[in-house]
Amino acid sequence: MGDLDVKAAAILVAAAADVALVVTGNGVIRDMACQSEELLAALEGQRPWLGQSFADTVTVESRPKVEALLRDASDQATQRRQVNHPSTRGADVPILYSAVRIGSLGPLVAVGRDLRPVAELQQRLVEAQQAMERDYTRLRHAETRYRLLFQMSPEPVLIVDAASQRVVEANPAATQMFGDVGRRVVGRPLLEAFESDTVPAVQALLAGVRSAGRADSTRARLADSSRAAFVSASLFRQENASLFLVRLSLAERDGAPAGTEGKVKLLRFIEHAPDGLVVTDRDGHVISANPAFLDLAQLASEEQARGESLERWLGRSGVDLNVLIANLRQIGSVRLFATTLRGELGAQADVEISAAAVANGAEPFYGFTVRNVGRRLPADARAGREMPRSVDQLTELVGRVSLKELVREATDVVERLCIEAALELTGNNRASASEMLGLSRQSLYVKLRRYGLADAADQGESDA
Repeated sequence: MGDLDVKAAAILVAAAADVALVVTGNGVIRDMACQSEELLAALEGQRPWLGQSFADTVTVESRPKVEALLRDASDQATQRRQVNHPSTRGADVPILYSAVRIGSLGPLVAVGRDLRPVAELQQRLVEAQQAMERDYTRLRHAETRYRLLFQMSPEPVLIVDAASQRVVEANPAATQMFGDVGRRVVGRPLLEAFESDTVPAVQALLAGVRSAGRADSTRARLADSSRAAFVSASLFRQENASLFLVRLSLAERDGAPAGTEGKVKLLRFIEHAPDGLVVTDRDGHVISANPAFLDLAQLASEEQARGESLERWLGRSGVDLNVLIANLRQIGSVRLFATTLRGELGAQADVEISAAAVANGAEPFYGFTVRNVGRRLPADARAGREMPRSVDQLTELVGRVSLKELVREATDVVERLCIEAALELTGNNRASASEMLGLSRQSLYVKLRRYGLADAADQGESDA
């Protein structure tokens, strides 16, 4: 290295460091080299360093470090010191400097390393640690809440290992329910808590939950008291292990847990109800339907209806279902909506639909009752074509008959009302009434017989 000239030495220093400064004895920067243009722009900004004091290029809190660096410089490398340079592009630029003096009275060379990548890593580490602390605190609070809920729940609950079927944990309600056995139920097989003849039912329940994720509750008797209890379970995973959450409820005298028998009876009623009952999602697609609705829609099984839009069977396609769903979303219920229902095989029935919206988190569902009102209508065709007596009855025909027939029916309603009013004003005097209406007496008699008013008019005249 003795034959190395000044230029080669300068190139070597510039290549070995991110930034190199040549500083005079009184601390003025005489020359500098920077490894990247980006770093040079971040350090100098709009103010070149050449000719400035080294201490003026750093932040206020870093000036004592620069003075110590210059003061302690010798022909040996000084202790490294980190200083911060202000930057016009954002955060300060941290540089780790060491200084070497050339000769006893010569200038010194300050060699620096850019610490921004290290600072960025340190910042990421701090943010990661803070995120971990927040997650740990949130999990600890959640565990505390659920632990408190588990302990204070009045319903007996057991945590059972799915592999060994041993009880891992039991809440106080479960311990009290099992009596003397409850004091030692934790760590023992769950099946030992039940009488032997009911153990197969509990085993089948756990097997069903493990394979399908859910199963209907079953009835078993407790080993210590022979009391009947309903057992239900659900499966969850924790730390790569499967666990059962087993819930127990004592059976009432009528043989059902509190509230369960009533719900079972309600479901049975829905299955056997004479009115059609349909449950749909928020868009009107069928989720479930009872046999009465399947009969009305002329479907062989519920699978044929499931997933289909209820609009498929309603009389006015594109109208009825939209009206029903709009009212359900705004009001929450609909009563006695008159329409028709078309079967798959061409049958058609006049029905009344009542519906209600049921909240279910972010995905509500709708329940519809479909009642066949065809029996309320007159059986013979002549009676079925009897003219409506009010505007309300007339509007109920919208969608059932054509507009032409509706206009004719409306004309008949107005004509009849006018004749009745004329007879009432004239005291059932047909001659005066015909003159008031601008009709001949013969035409009035025809219309009276048409609307069934002839007998009433004759009765009025006889009374007079």
